Amino acid sequence: MATYLWKRYAEYLYNKWEKTFLWDSIERYRRPTSFTPIVLVYTAAFYTGVVGAAVTEQLYKEKYWEEHPGEAVPLMHPKFYYSKWKVRREDHFPPNQ
Repeated sequence: MATYLWKRYAEYLYNKWEKTFLWDSIERYRRPTSFTPIVLVYTAAFYTGVVGAAVTEQLYKEKYWEEHPGEAVPLMHPKFYYSKWKVRREDHFPPNQ
């Protein structure tokens, strides 16, 4: 039984080496892979994020207008930025000023 197992293992290694040698020799002539799927996925993810941010900001404005009708809506604070956040624009003032 042990001899049989060693023989099977040796055949497996030899066949594995043959397959590797074969594919390595063909690899040079293989067509390069396309970047189209990656570009499509990244583009879809980017625009999904843009649409999600626009919807989130619109919901924020509508909620603020329901609670404070007729007032100017302050800028929405970034959701995943936990450091100090300060707007450095001269035309931005807090509400009612």
